[in-house]
Amino acid sequence: TNTARSIMSTMSAEVAANDANKANEGEVVEQNKRSPSDFLKDVLGRPVNVRLNSGTDYRGVLACLDGYMNIAMEQTEEYVDGQLKSKYGDCFIRGNNVLYISSQKR
Repeated sequence: TNTARSIMSTMSAEVAANDANKANEGEVVEQNKRSPSDFLKDVLGRPVNVRLNSGTDYRGVLACLDGYMNIAMEQTEEYVDGQLKSKYGDCFIRGNNVLYISSQKR
């Protein structure tokens, strides 16, 4: 029974050490985590690509957006099947049409 206690004690120490390592890894991961709202705050005023549910892309500068993902863009270009179709000064997109927003290189 002393051997069993010794083995259990050793296993408990190993489990505790693994839990401590996982906690430290979790801290590192949490420091690198970004929420979608953090991303949107970062790209405000920057070039973005907005893909609609229809597959159409709008590329331009993100001027503003609201909680419904309604978007206002400036210097906007419309791309259909990768081909430039139109250029707009200002563009407003209703949020329920938005599939995603991605940042663009300047």
